Order: sequence, then structure tokens, then C-alpha cells
Amino acid sequence: MLTLPYTSGKWDIDFLRTKQDIVATDYWRYAFYIHIFSAIFVLIAGATQFSAWILRQYPVVHRWIGKLYVINILVITGPAALIMAFHSNGGLWAHISFVLLSILWWFFTLQAYLSIRKKQLIRHGDFMLRSYALTLSAITLRIYMVLFGHFEMDPIVRYTLIGWLSWTINLGLAELLIYLGFSKRLIEKMRRASRHPSS
Repeated sequence: MLTLPYTSGKWDIDFLRTKQDIVATDYWRYAFYIHIFSAIFVLIAGATQFSAWILRQYPVVHRWIGKLYVINILVITGPAALIMAFHSNGGLWAHISFVLLSILWWFFTLQAYLSIRKKQLIRHGDFMLRSYALTLSAITLRIYMVLFGHFEMDPIVRYTLIGWLSWTINLGLAELLIYLGFSKRLIEKMRRASRHPSS
């Protein structure tokens, strides 16, 4: 697991080797550890929220995991990610990318929460898709780092490009799913199953 090396508490391993100019700063270091360890739950919890089976069979589980997902992003992981974004590697455009990612991630999650409070189920599903698409940027960023590592490229340009691609492609795919009516179909499937529990 990517987070395991950081349980040692050492400041000169893996990603932290690139942050030696700021790793000794308390607020950044706290934000880093809070983000990487709380984000594990966000990744796992978010994946359960689009299961029609869980929605149908265990709606209470869906709601509670969803609440924990939202609280985690709005109160813990999201603010920590924003702090890290202001000190991201790369130049100005990389900073802009990660700051924008953090703000949109927080905003989409908030909108998902506000929508379900108003019983706007489809809107809730759409914003959860957007939120989780940005949650997955943590994974896609690492995939692109491996892929782009095979190309000769200026390190700043490479990291800036990876930073933008890591979440814009995800968000584009989420918007495509929304356009195709993913949330609406999921909710209709759940409602049909509740009307015919034996089928």
C-alpha cells in the first residue's frame, strides 16, 4: 500500500524527499499525514456509494458510509489537501491545478450533501459522481506518473501536465456518465427493486 512507508514517521522517504524545503513545517506535515491516511477511507467508502445492491439491501449502511465520506472530505481530508495544494511541486500552473482540484472536490461533496438533504436524489447522485471522480485523482495521478516516466520531458512540464490530467479526465468521464443518465438509472433500478422485492 502506498501509505505504508509513511507509518515510519521518517521525513526523507518516497514523496517526502521532494518536500525537504517544507516538511519540517508543522502545519504542512500535519496536513500531509492527515490527508494520506484519511484518504484511504474516502477511496474505499466512495466506491460503495454507487452499488445498487447496497442501496437496495442495506440503505442504512449506504447512508452512514455516505455521511462518513462527506464529513471526512469536508472537515478532514479536503482542508488538508488544500493546504498541501498551495505547496505542491511544480510551477504556478501545477499549483493552480491542485488548488482548483481541492476546491472543486470540497464543493462537489458539499453539493452532494445539500442535495440529499433536499431529497434531490438524481442531483445528489450526479454530485457524488463528480466528487468521487476527483477522489480517484489520487490513483490516476500515480498511474500517469508511471506512464509519463517513459518519456523524456522537462520535470516541471511533466508534473504540471500530470497534475491537470489526473483529475480533468476523471471529471470529464463523470460528466459523460451524468449526461448518459447514470444516477437516474441507478435510482430507477433501486425503486423497481423495492416495488418487486422478490424479483
